[in-house]
Amino acid sequence: MFFFTPTYIKHGRQFAKDARKLLDYKRDLVSVEVTEEVEREIGQLEAVLKGDEDKEKVEAQMHRVDEVCGKLAKPHPDASWRENVEVFLVAIVIALAVRTYFLQPFTIPTGSMQPTLNGIIGYQTKEPPPNPIVQLFDLAWFGRTYVNVIAKDDEFVEGWHEVKRFRIFTYTEITTSAGNSYLVHAPLTTINQYFPIERKQYKAGEPIIRGYVNTGDHVFVDKFSYNFRKPVRGEVFVFTTAGIPELADRSPTSQFYIKRLAGLPGDTLRVDPPNLFINGEKAQAETFHRVMLGTHSHPVDGYSGYSNRPEGGAPFNRLGYPDATISLQSKEYFAMGDNSYHSSDSRDWGTVPEKNIMGHGVFVYWPFSPHFGIIH
Repeated sequence: MFFFTPTYIKHGRQFAKDARKLLDYKRDLVSVEVTEEVEREIGQLEAVLKGDEDKEKVEAQMHRVDEVCGKLAKPHPDASWRENVEVFLVAIVIALAVRTYFLQPFTIPTGSMQPTLNGIIGYQTKEPPPNPIVQLFDLAWFGRTYVNVIAKDDEFVEGWHEVKRFRIFTYTEITTSAGNSYLVHAPLTTINQYFPIERKQYKAGEPIIRGYVNTGDHVFVDKFSYNFRKPVRGEVFVFTTAGIPELADRSPTSQFYIKRLAGLPGDTLRVDPPNLFINGEKAQAETFHRVMLGTHSHPVDGYSGYSNRPEGGAPFNRLGYPDATISLQSKEYFAMGDNSYHSSDSRDWGTVPEKNIMGHGVFVYWPFSPHFGIIH
């Protein structure tokens, strides 16, 4: 009776049945030799099951059937290549999903948040760059690239301008009277700020530019949290400039800015250097306090306090005087850079609409400088 049939016999019968189904499915895809070999081994298993055989012999024949059935699974041409491509595509999809909904990398382009976050900074040196191994290490660890433009001939620098390569890389091209052209791997603004070039005669072998450029901090921006909570005063946040009238007049394309969130809807702000006042009281958060420790004439840890005007410039359009105030309406936010004397922010171009806020900065992931880690 069926109830008294040994378990290994039941398994063997089911195994033979499944093997025949697989053979019927693959018959048109494999050679006649393979088909005949599989049929032969299945038949042998069925014969063993009908006889009075022991368990070891049945399991041994099942193993042989399993081996020959493996020949039915013909490997697809370039299977490993296809698998690698599939893994790569899945990784891209996951990365795009994370970037869109959770974390997005962002590069600090300017010095408006220094010294909390570094933008691109250049340093002039008198010494030539170190050997290539040291340069490679500095690039990987500190995001540092060296610039060393040496005049090839006795020549006069005629001009310099920004150029793009492959629509990604930004260079400054220097042209001379001798017809020479030099490419510096740095944007024009960086060259003008940190490596002022002189329109003068250079001797052959004389450096036109020499030094190094540290890349801006690379941060992860949390795009997820603001779906469940409101922005918090004092956070470093990222927003788009789309729809901000005074910024749209300066640049037709939308950009991403990173600043500190100084004012929330309903707040009234005032700046009496070096202090920021919120709703009539001195800003309480530690992130504001450290900025206010220093003054323009006596910075503390790189912080110079809050200001009513940019370095050497006219008063800002908003909060341009110690007694000037601004009150924020519903869904309006006020952005300020920690490097107050060198920051174009809401004092200059106005408030940030709530719809423009993308997320808040959470972590500096590169370079491996003192800023590496959680952003405060």
